[in-house]
Amino acid sequence: MTELTALKTDRSGSSTVFTVMLHVILIIGAMIMIAPFLWMVLSSLKQFSQIFLIPPKWIPDPWEWGNYRKSWEALPFGQAYFNSFYIAFISVSCKLITCSMAAYAFAKIRFPFRETIFVLFLATMMVPHQVTIIPLYLMMKGIGWLDSHLSLIVPSALFNAFGVFLLRQFIKSIPDELEEAAIVDGANRWTIYWRIIIPLIKPAIAALAIFTFLSMWNSFFGPLIFLNSPEKFTVPLLLNLFRGMYITDWTLMMAGSAIAVIPVLIVYILGQRYIIEGVTLTGIKG
Repeated sequence: MTELTALKTDRSGSSTVFTVMLHVILIIGAMIMIAPFLWMVLSSLKQFSQIFLIPPKWIPDPWEWGNYRKSWEALPFGQAYFNSFYIAFISVSCKLITCSMAAYAFAKIRFPFRETIFVLFLATMMVPHQVTIIPLYLMMKGIGWLDSHLSLIVPSALFNAFGVFLLRQFIKSIPDELEEAAIVDGANRWTIYWRIIIPLIKPAIAALAIFTFLSMWNSFFGPLIFLNSPEKFTVPLLLNLFRGMYITDWTLMMAGSAIAVIPVLIVYILGQRYIIEGVTLTGIKG
């Protein structure tokens, strides 16, 4: 009996040590991840002469809160914020509709070569965006959409293999009996999709909406290629204007970056539960 008690004590002690070590590793990892963000915020409150001091000076002295006002007034941030918000909103709305419809078709509707088409559809995820940017640029030029937000919204909203894959995996976890019962009651495909499938995949839809919003808000490469007019710039593209040919005003750039990251933090804080739930549940079946 004594040996059994000692064995349990040893196991409990080992488990405690492992838990403590795991938490220490996670805390160190979290500190490493948050260090660049902390440096950005603190640099935005420094004087320009303090940015590249050796050794680095973390705490600003004095605190230059006026950098945020100067950054906001130096460039048309209000217009850029509006551009980024409405581009992201339209892209999210359209992508949720197109991806959910395609996902429902691939998951529940039987048609010839369904699996083959789906595999080819997923294969597009392996093609880097940089490979297709030149053909896409020529297409946008041919239809007159250069220097237009449509060149950013339409390609992103109408076709997204990741979104279809994410929602398809979730829809496949829905029992077929629900769909069969609806068909017996006289429901058509549209009714099943809208009144049964959509309400049951809300966590996955929320996760996809958050992923899409963050992707569109942080997008720099696409706007850099397609947009030329400053009044049409998005927030990431506008921040690039702080970088001059001979000198970069790092304090204002850091202040602008801190302003730009606020919506991302809000979306992530409010939606992290849906991200975890949506991504986790998509792996339940097939």
